[in-house]
Amino acid sequence: MSFRLFSIFLFLGCTTLLAQEPLVNQDRLENRIMELAKFGLQENGETERVAFSDADVAAQKWLLQTLKDLGLDVRIDFAGNLIGTRKGTDATLKPICFGSHIDRVPNGGNYDGCVGSMASLEVLQVLNENKIKTKHPLEIIIFSNEEGGVMGSRAIAGHLGQSALSVVNSTGYSMAEGITRLGGDTTRIAQVARKKDEIAAFLELHIEQGGTLEKENIQIGIVEGIVGLKWWDVEFTGFANHAGTTPMNARQDALLAAAKFIVAVNEITTSFEGAQVGTVGKIKAEPGAPNVIPGKVITSLEIRDLSSKVIEKVYEAISTKGKEIAKASNVQIEFHPLDTTAAPAIMTAEIQDEIGAAAEKLGLSSKKMPSGAGHDAQDMALIAPTGMIFVPSKAGISHSPKEFTSAADMANGANVLLHTILALDKKR
Repeated sequence: MSFRLFSIFLFLGCTTLLAQEPLVNQDRLENRIMELAKFGLQENGETERVAFSDADVAAQKWLLQTLKDLGLDVRIDFAGNLIGTRKGTDATLKPICFGSHIDRVPNGGNYDGCVGSMASLEVLQVLNENKIKTKHPLEIIIFSNEEGGVMGSRAIAGHLGQSALSVVNSTGYSMAEGITRLGGDTTRIAQVARKKDEIAAFLELHIEQGGTLEKENIQIGIVEGIVGLKWWDVEFTGFANHAGTTPMNARQDALLAAAKFIVAVNEITTSFEGAQVGTVGKIKAEPGAPNVIPGKVITSLEIRDLSSKVIEKVYEAISTKGKEIAKASNVQIEFHPLDTTAAPAIMTAEIQDEIGAAAEKLGLSSKKMPSGAGHDAQDMALIAPTGMIFVPSKAGISHSPKEFTSAADMANGANVLLHTILALDKKR
């Protein structure tokens, strides 16, 4: 057989194989993304759908009815999560769960969270259309208020503290009020928590929110882990004095010390091998007058990595350098750790392998990579074997109206999600 004939034979064989496999409907998936985008649509063509807003509540009701139309048993748990269950053939087996969120950051885009949520709907519809029955029950979860503190997934993982319920988001509603608006019950939040042996597996499909996949022309990202993060307020205390009468060599300029510190954060973070990141994103100088030497400055400090040990190592180096800068500048420095922390979440190796196998079967390129952003999967990994699938983000843009993922890329991710679920159903 000539090489050309062999190639044709191989191509036809692969085409036949794929033709026998259930595949998602790309147009229907894209249409659902556009339908969801109508909830909160503004006159300028952009969509505002912050958690607890009227648009968020209306979108949840639309999804609830859509899940009912697919024949699922649907409920809203006490944390406002929307959950739909498709029965399996073996009621003794634990559910395979999957899903994402539909709330958005202010002035956000139509794809963050939404792709995973609409793809999960599409997976369920494809299973129905192909009359595929799974052994395990399948459970779609549309998590509440992901953008405002992964509220719904933290509740399921048993880590939503009472203090969080008083936090108010940009809608003016507190988490407690928002949960009530979504149909939850703050007096019974503790009942939402699930034990570690209750879920067979959890999967989340999401846009990458970065530019790696597009830059490398890779179709599927297999998430190895979601980075942990730690925050500090860094306080510099010098002496506020007259800017015109105080000589340069006699100043205790807190802002000058802070500026040197900010440069040092970048230099130190990049001096270590690895993918860790260190960021100063906020600065406040007092008294904040152009003719007064700043006597007090507070900056933020955030460090992220897949390893808690690396985060600590980078922090120690930054702290040491900060103290050196403060001493040389004749100011005081203090590091105040904040409660806004998240531990790294490593994705389950077996599920990573199944995601890779599904991509390969479907003829899609893939690579393993970390997630630099937090997701609901980060909390679900505390209680269940967890995996995460990334699809490309155009130009790496996210949390912006310009956020975009093509219909083809969305369908690729949804197909990998579908076939990973089917593979896990056979093996777990």
